[in-house]
Amino acid sequence: MSPQWFLDGVRGLSEIDTDAGVAALEGARGRRMRNVTARMPMPRWVERSCGVFCLAAVTLLPANAVGTSNTSPVGAADMQVAITFDDLPEHGDLPPGISRAGVARSIIHTLKVRHAPPIYGFINADGLAGDPADGEVLRLWRAAGFSLGNHTFSHPDANVVTASTFEQDVLADESTLQKYMGGHNWHWLRLPYLHEGDTPEKRDEIASFIKMHRYHIAQVTLSFDDYAYNDPYARCIATGNAAAVAWLKQSFLDRASVDILAAHKMSELLYGRDIKHVLLMHIGAFDAVMLPKLLDMYKRRGVELISLPDSESDPAYKNADEQQFDWGGTMLEEQMIARGIPIPDFANRDDALDQIDALCK
Repeated sequence: MSPQWFLDGVRGLSEIDTDAGVAALEGARGRRMRNVTARMPMPRWVERSCGVFCLAAVTLLPANAVGTSNTSPVGAADMQVAITFDDLPEHGDLPPGISRAGVARSIIHTLKVRHAPPIYGFINADGLAGDPADGEVLRLWRAAGFSLGNHTFSHPDANVVTASTFEQDVLADESTLQKYMGGHNWHWLRLPYLHEGDTPEKRDEIASFIKMHRYHIAQVTLSFDDYAYNDPYARCIATGNAAAVAWLKQSFLDRASVDILAAHKMSELLYGRDIKHVLLMHIGAFDAVMLPKLLDMYKRRGVELISLPDSESDPAYKNADEQQFDWGGTMLEEQMIARGIPIPDFANRDDALDQIDALCK
């Protein structure tokens, strides 16, 4: 029998990653969402990337229909991808009735039923200060056989703070990592905002610190700004805006689909092949809801899930830690710039973020 998750007001869910489970999650504590049929404007990056083909795909669908079809051209099959999660134990706002531990249980369950390899979650230990009970997130993560890595204590921006301040923040995270990881390897560092420092001198100092403390940088090749969806989702659930929630779901999948095509294209341009990839996600409520649909889309594309160490064993990552940039792009985007290769237009998606952030305000 499938395990049952009890996400606060949601009881009797056999699997949170089913459509019924998602509907229950969105109806926690008896909330009834308005039955609104509407159409919201399509992000310009989707229109530029997919043209008429995606126009129909962004039409609002019922919640149980979103993400059931492949909305982008085929061309990035047979990828190998390591999924990673940032900002444990807490990321973004929560819909009413949902806890941090409930989000973690949902994500862990989705990964387990899809037989994912051990997953790295990168922690900001200051998240435990606001609510010590959120330590349950880290306990659940480790109990699932997943690993923890360093995302700094309080998520400082290396392009803003001094090198010394940044380094002390990395060290401040280590006692929590030692507590939960014991003798297992926690010397993986995910840089906040993927920033390495805004001057050559600062980047050199931080790079020397990382090497001295035996950290390996957790690179990123796949990122579709999943973080941007969690706060709007919480607001839209709280206000019962079903149309906006449906649009967020389709936008999330469309961005993920374009992202995998962009990474495939850049990998081919840089290395003449598809390298092993690393996906950046966050431990947010909307990520928990959408992870099953995302993995379904990946499966249709022939994506194989692998571990972070396996992914970064690819020769493409060999010298990545030694190459420094002041821009927080993915490793592929930074390599494109370093080699003077234009980044494909469909990889430029920032123009949609303001539209996502404005929902349900």
